Amino acid sequence: MFATDSERASARPCSQRATLTLPAREAHVSAARHFTADLLECWSVPENERDSAVLIVDELTANAAQYGRECMTLVLLLDHGALHIVVSDSGTAVEHGSYDVAPDEHGRGTGIVSYLAQSTEIRQTHTGREVRACLRCSA
Repeated sequence: MFATDSERASARPCSQRATLTLPAREAHVSAARHFTADLLECWSVPENERDSAVLIVDELTANAAQYGRECMTLVLLLDHGALHIVVSDSGTAVEHGSYDVAPDEHGRGTGIVSYLAQSTEIRQTHTGREVRACLRCSA
């Protein structure tokens, strides 16, 4: 596991940033969730916004653990009224669920993220996938 403490960005004194890198394994999803909850509490993010962010991190890291091959990285950036959540992994193109699985059993994660976040973006990078979500944040 690799984590950095929150850093004050030199160009924007109101910015705070933290990074956590973990093996892309389901067992590490709870670590990402707890890291997010604890950090956002330290950054004085209001509880309802913190709860939404933790749920987004849970969904995105669960997907990264399922589809990533080696590691997953969580970046949290609090900047001028917005919380940016970025989860990247070393997986290949986004796989689509098996058709023999009931639709109510899988596939809700990205819908939950889209509902909670003001914006989302999913893109394939040269090293894997990256999912970005942005929340308004009054911290």
